[in-house]
Amino acid sequence: MNDFDNAESDVAVMEPQVVVRPKPARPDLKSKPKRQPPYAVILHNDDQHTFQYVIDLLMKLFAYTLEKAFVLTTQVHTQGKSIVWSGTLELAELKRDQVRGFGPDFYAMQKVEFPLGVTIEPLPE
Repeated sequence: MNDFDNAESDVAVMEPQVVVRPKPARPDLKSKPKRQPPYAVILHNDDQHTFQYVIDLLMKLFAYTLEKAFVLTTQVHTQGKSIVWSGTLELAELKRDQVRGFGPDFYAMQKVEFPLGVTIEPLPE
């Protein structure tokens, strides 16, 4: 018998320790915030407001070029209505309110004091 055989009986054997580490938290894919659909600002045609009034409104409130404002005004006139802007609900409501508050149409033969027809609608996603 050698010294190593005796030494083995005196040595305490340590069991391996298992360290459990928690998995990093992963965001639940189902809990993502739902995106709000975009909203459209729609101008409606009427027989009282003039082309020039609508063009001015589009250029001043939406910062459109004369060409784009003319195309949109023509769409409103020929189709009865046209989407002139889209974005978040809050901004669409602001744009709608700005159209309603744009003021009278002084280009008309008789001053038109009521606002241009405008609505907002959610766009399909």
